[in-house]
Amino acid sequence: MITVTPDTFRLAQAFTISRGSRTEAKVLTVRITRRGVTGLGECVPYARYGESLASVTAQIEGLPLGITRMSLQDALPPGAARNAVDCALWDLEAKLAGKRVWELAGLARPGPQITAFTLSLDTPETMRAEAAKHAHRPLLKIKLGTADDMPRLEAVRVGAPKARIIIDANEGWTPEIYAALAPHLVAMGVALVEQPLPAGADEILAEMARPLPVCADEAAHDCESLARLRGKYDVVNIKLDKTGGLTEGLAMKRAALAEGFDLMVGCMVGSSLAMAPATLLAQGVAFTDLDGPLLLAEDRENPLVFDAQGVHPPSANLWG
Repeated sequence: MITVTPDTFRLAQAFTISRGSRTEAKVLTVRITRRGVTGLGECVPYARYGESLASVTAQIEGLPLGITRMSLQDALPPGAARNAVDCALWDLEAKLAGKRVWELAGLARPGPQITAFTLSLDTPETMRAEAAKHAHRPLLKIKLGTADDMPRLEAVRVGAPKARIIIDANEGWTPEIYAALAPHLVAMGVALVEQPLPAGADEILAEMARPLPVCADEAAHDCESLARLRGKYDVVNIKLDKTGGLTEGLAMKRAALAEGFDLMVGCMVGSSLAMAPATLLAQGVAFTDLDGPLLLAEDRENPLVFDAQGVHPPSANLWG
């Protein structure tokens, strides 16, 4: 039996990027029950990719009851629906086998990974105050993507002078804005800039100087997308809601490393259940950005543990 239900998690505070704001995370929870055992998965339908709660629910409900993880890869395209089902099937397989998912996947025992903490787009004054509140964190991710971003970055650096900083423009800059900002980003010690230009208008990146690493997010989806990233990006952000699950995520990790890309493992704003499979994918990557649960006012039972070591792999009571 496959069931899909909507769940809503309140955010601790409004979360803003260049495309808009939200105050809650709306997710879909998939449960697959066989032989009296239930596997769980979660996804976040994303309007940027033409998804909605209704469209993703319809995709999942249209699957045959006996779908396998391998047949799923052809039954659904990369995206949120396939992700939730794929992760639920991994969880189910692990429970039926009495093993952890990392064992079934042939991976080394996972450990904690330092994760970025995201500061949403706001006024420089508010971003400085938020940066100061989180200055103890080793890695801050700053949401930018407007024509007036330099004061915001300067304010964050004042608020958190020792933190490592990465920037996510969410496709919000033009080539001219990025070219003007790039030297200042380097001077301020920014370690990475994520998706500075729209994914459909990023060819010029191949012609521009890249004084700091440029990461593909909206431009990167699954293994097939890697060929379009060559020469334009240095880092690839793998998100399970884009790849369509852990199965494709692991394949994309291997393929991207073989192509010479560095990796980030990121997330949509979801609960610990959504982050749990991604913690396995994040082992050993250059940047981990799995802070979704830290942005919530409420979470699942048996949530992921976040401490000075970073985000820890899930307990078997949560997933996998």
